[in-house]
Amino acid sequence: MDWFMDTGIRVIAIVVAAIIIFVICRLVLPSIMKRTITRRMKGEAETEIEKRTETLSSILVKIAGIVIAIIAVITILPEFGVNIATLIAGIGVGGLAIAFAAQNLVRDFITGFFIILEDQYRVGDVVSIAGVAGTVEEIGLRRTVLRDVDAYVHSIPNGKVELSTNMTKKFSRVNMNISVGYGEDLKRVFDTLNGICRDMAADPQWKDDFITAPSVVRVDKLGDSGIDIRIMGDTKPSRQWALMGELRLRIKNTFDSEGIEIPWPHTKVYFGNNPAAVREN
Repeated sequence: MDWFMDTGIRVIAIVVAAIIIFVICRLVLPSIMKRTITRRMKGEAETEIEKRTETLSSILVKIAGIVIAIIAVITILPEFGVNIATLIAGIGVGGLAIAFAAQNLVRDFITGFFIILEDQYRVGDVVSIAGVAGTVEEIGLRRTVLRDVDAYVHSIPNGKVELSTNMTKKFSRVNMNISVGYGEDLKRVFDTLNGICRDMAADPQWKDDFITAPSVVRVDKLGDSGIDIRIMGDTKPSRQWALMGELRLRIKNTFDSEGIEIPWPHTKVYFGNNPAAVREN
């Protein structure tokens, strides 16, 4: 009873104080980070500010939790008669040995630090790292968590991130080829495609997703079965796939109504030396 009234109450007070401080950090840090990041990223889209804020806030809250827990433990141990100075010296020697034994873990933390510092990608970005493509669900100092299009969750050690490809940073792009038959009038095709693009960019359902309206940029390739025409335009992050899907649908419907041929693979077979004897498949 005496121990509880003396030491026990102090231990409980330390634990309660640590919990309160952590809760305050979890509530206050995100708002502080948002204000700071908003000033530093002035002019960028709100979604990009939100993603950067979420990324940094989650990491800082975790770090704060670890630091608070360590301080609480160090403060509580003397209440049980543990010599902190001796313990810290022992941890220092043991930590050095562990660091040598856990080089991969150290590399993960160092790489994770630079990923966050250099803002290579954020929570919510669509990226390709270590041969896996997906949406970033979590970034930590040790690992990055991706969810792919099949909803599979991939946990990738940051030390494995030698090359990262961010498909949605600041802006994305419609970049697609449309193939038409060799017999088509290309000026008519260009005018038709540009009209479809303008109509979609003016559509209230889609116009806010475009940064620049897509348009025909060139004849990209003279293919085996048709002529490939390149269409490009900038979009808000992550919106390019939905926009390209809708654009393909509109192009198919318009080409059908305008009688513009969308080619398919076919082969001409010559029998003997008579060019007139031709069968087309």
